[in-house]
Amino acid sequence: MNKRLVLLRAQTRPEWLDYNGHVRDAYYLLVFSHAVDALMERIGMDAAARERGGHTLYTAELHLRYLREIRQQAELRVEGRLLDHDAKRLRLYLSLHRDEEADAAAGCELMLLNVDPEQGRSAPFSAPVRQSLDALARRQAGQPWPEDCGRRIEMR
Repeated sequence: MNKRLVLLRAQTRPEWLDYNGHVRDAYYLLVFSHAVDALMERIGMDAAARERGGHTLYTAELHLRYLREIRQQAELRVEGRLLDHDAKRLRLYLSLHRDEEADAAAGCELMLLNVDPEQGRSAPFSAPVRQSLDALARRQAGQPWPEDCGRRIEMR
């Protein structure tokens, strides 16, 4: 069974480039942010669910590592790995790849918090979202831990 979770495919844009012809650091995070949106769709936190239940994900913490340059005209792919989750949080690792390269150009570890914006605080995931997260965790069980995880992001 293929355990890879491709969340997003994108292409670099000319306005993303700096004076060296490299993608600016902020655009790596933009691509990762869109990948989180794609994950939300996948686990049942899409726009319709947010309208019904009001819950959404907020980024509580992240650690972004730049590993390789990305230059103009690159096809990008973001893969995701659910590292851990509990009633209100999920810990996610995203890797950004150039074209079809196996080695990541960047890695991003995130702690995401389920929030009820109307209440202004964190709240437990809905049962369907929790079931989706549990299923994803089972699907990805046994995968090796990404090398650059655990750098100052903790679940207490």
